[in-house]
Amino acid sequence: MTRRTLAVISAGLSQPSSTRLLADQLAAATRDELVRRGAEVELRVIDLREYAHDVVNNLLTGFPPAALREAIDAVTGADGIIAVTPIFSASYNGLFKSFFDVLDAESLVDRPVLIGATGGTARHSLALEHAVRPMFSYLRAVVVPTAVFAAPEDWSGGTVDGALRGRIRRAAVELADQVERRLPATGPADPFALTTDFLQMLGRGDDDAPVTPPGRTGAPPAPDSARAGSQPG
Repeated sequence: MTRRTLAVISAGLSQPSSTRLLADQLAAATRDELVRRGAEVELRVIDLREYAHDVVNNLLTGFPPAALREAIDAVTGADGIIAVTPIFSASYNGLFKSFFDVLDAESLVDRPVLIGATGGTARHSLALEHAVRPMFSYLRAVVVPTAVFAAPEDWSGGTVDGALRGRIRRAAVELADQVERRLPATGPADPFALTTDFLQMLGRGDDDAPVTPPGRTGAPPAPDSARAGSQPG
């Protein structure tokens, strides 16, 4: 049985939070879909309100505290990501953006991502397409086609209504498809791992390639025989 991990990021600020509720619904639907396909799934929930001060400290110092480091590793080492933010002033909230600002620029390349958002009116749903999706595209993540927005009218007595349930289900299937077609994640990349060997660091493509000493340019000197043939007789 293939083991998969999903990082579930909620940027809701209140407690309880409709943003967290939507994130949980998306996570459950995706987990169920992957389990149906024969995978074993672990959910790693990152409630960003718990890391707000650590995120600010990371922005100021360039170094994440231990708790935030664990959250970052959970995200960058996951097979797939579910990211949900409340919409403030027609865009993601500052905590959501700040968290992704502290990630390494290459850490989400080709990572499947499902995006979602909540807001006080359905008009805010456009923020998913003009703000949230472009951010992940810039990070070169693979964002699934269906983005899920939940307005107050989408919750019926604290549960998911039929239309929202359908969007959640469709997005979950799309994320499961993307996760399934990739090899299982091996965890976060080692920031101290060497990406080139010593010869490449010296600028040599192979063992036989000549090395030009620093400060010198031009082709290597010709062999003695060639030089001798060019001298006047």
